[in-house]
Amino acid sequence: MARAAGARGRPGRCGLGGRCGRRALLACVAWTAGWVLAATLLLRAHPGVPSERCSDEKSRRILAALCQGYRGGALGGDLCEDLCEAGQLRYRRCLYYERGKKVLQADWRGRPVVLKAKEEAFSSFPPLGLLDGQPEAGGQDLPEAELLVLAAGEARSALGLEPAEGGLGRLGLARRGPRRRGQLASLWALLQQEEFVLLSLLRGRSPHAPPVLGSCGHFYAVEHLAAGSPGHRALFPLGPDRGRRGQARAVSGVALSFLDMVRHFDHDFAHRLHLCDVKPENFAIRSDFTVVAIDVDMAFFEPKMREILEQNCTRDEDCNFFDCFSKCDLRVHRCGAQRANSNLQVVCDKIFRHWFSSPRGSSAMSGPLRGQLQAAVQEAHGPTQSTRPQTEHMAPRRAHGCTQSSRPHTEHTAPHG
Repeated sequence: MARAAGARGRPGRCGLGGRCGRRALLACVAWTAGWVLAATLLLRAHPGVPSERCSDEKSRRILAALCQGYRGGALGGDLCEDLCEAGQLRYRRCLYYERGKKVLQADWRGRPVVLKAKEEAFSSFPPLGLLDGQPEAGGQDLPEAELLVLAAGEARSALGLEPAEGGLGRLGLARRGPRRRGQLASLWALLQQEEFVLLSLLRGRSPHAPPVLGSCGHFYAVEHLAAGSPGHRALFPLGPDRGRRGQARAVSGVALSFLDMVRHFDHDFAHRLHLCDVKPENFAIRSDFTVVAIDVDMAFFEPKMREILEQNCTRDEDCNFFDCFSKCDLRVHRCGAQRANSNLQVVCDKIFRHWFSSPRGSSAMSGPLRGQLQAAVQEAHGPTQSTRPQTEHMAPRRAHGCTQSSRPHTEHTAPHG
């Protein structure tokens, strides 16, 4: 004990200069830096986190590479000439990059449009095998029937169902000319993008989906509309503020259009169209207050939805796919193939609840709108798409005059496709 006390009373090997303190500080800094680096790499690798910053410089390089491929005959499309030669399709700004997806704003002959692609580079898409061995100007003699079979297979993979009769004709498979090889290669890349396939087949069939206006290589163009934002006081840009009455009329129009969109997607196609990522940013409104689903990467027809949901599970939370929920059957540890919540419930939770919970929104919920929303609430409280009776776990609950699913929203745990 005496020796120990003496040892505490005199300087150790660290010396009076505090070398141990400096070493400990350096070690702490190095340890912290290591953890910061590891966390950064982890975040970059996480699929739910954008991996790169949206920049004008990189966006211009992407389009320059697209035009280089067009001039070399490797790709084509009805917008390539305007983009690469005529100067009629001009880049304006980068909107966002997310998990490889590139979304850019441009002006096309005085009209604002959005250019979208699932991947940055044309070479990221597997090539069309039928073009192997064909000369640079080849593709003229490829049998149309075989092309249609291949295109139908890609559409079936993307949508989970057979495309409607004549639906693939609008994709221009039969066009012939000196650039047919590049056009077929580009169409093959487009067919591997689920959103392009869905929007192409909905063209002219839905007021709530933007039509595909054209394409160049793997990029396709849709109309540019001002998207919603959770930071916007009314969720959506509703034009100049014309007072309380004008604001109420705008909110009412948008709310009614949301209800019409839900009804339309539920009943107007051969299969129900499920919206699995509902948030203001994924919708926009036209001047007549028509709601448009501008991002349908997570929209699936019933057959594809069943395929996505039916996965292995140990609990109900394993059956969550973004905003689409199923229920785990613990007897066989499989998620139910039928969705347990509905488009209406999610729209109520993610869109309507904002208006019901704010004085500005509540003042707009009057007259015919309140009656229609009351009917919508009753529908949301009714049986779900599953034929089984609702359990307490699956039943929706009232929230600010609307309903929301009692299941918490989590990142998807069921694999896509």
